Amino acid sequence: MRYFVTGEQYRKSLLNTLVLMFLGYIALLWLSNGLMYFHHMDLTAKSVTDYYLGSEEQFTQPRSYQGMLEVSHFHLFAMGMLVVTLTHLMLMTDFSIRLKIWLSSLTYLSAIADEAGGWLVRFVHPLFAYFKIGAFLLLEFSLAALLVAVTLSLIRARKPPNQTIHHSKIKIHKKIKNHHE
Repeated sequence: MRYFVTGEQYRKSLLNTLVLMFLGYIALLWLSNGLMYFHHMDLTAKSVTDYYLGSEEQFTQPRSYQGMLEVSHFHLFAMGMLVVTLTHLMLMTDFSIRLKIWLSSLTYLSAIADEAGGWLVRFVHPLFAYFKIGAFLLLEFSLAALLVAVTLSLIRARKPPNQTIHHSKIKIHKKIKNHHE
């Protein structure tokens, strides 16, 4: 993270490229997250309740406590690492503090809500299916926003930081040269 704080992204094109490739990998992870959701469910409460509570029509069983616990165990760690990495990268961009706080908080809350949503549908009440759908959409939106923000920041950093700095150096050089003549 020192990379962003010290402005090295302007000088280290290889490191910039590696972080951009990492973000490309995360974009694929984001896409697969959506595809996995839509493989099991859609954006209707019935599909969510059928997935978690089982369906006589589709001959599926309710999700088991142990199965859900195993999935949550992995998801909590993996999503936690993903979110802390992306929000940390976001903190080092030039965007406003307010945007950084809102987007980071939204991402953390939606990741936890998305994980909790299935548990709430399965063990509390089927109406939590709406909560699960909203949490999933919010998580996908907030992760996409983080990816876009950090990627745009890195792409902008690949260009010279500020053309006026270059022109200022030329002006100073000319003044020094004229002063000596």
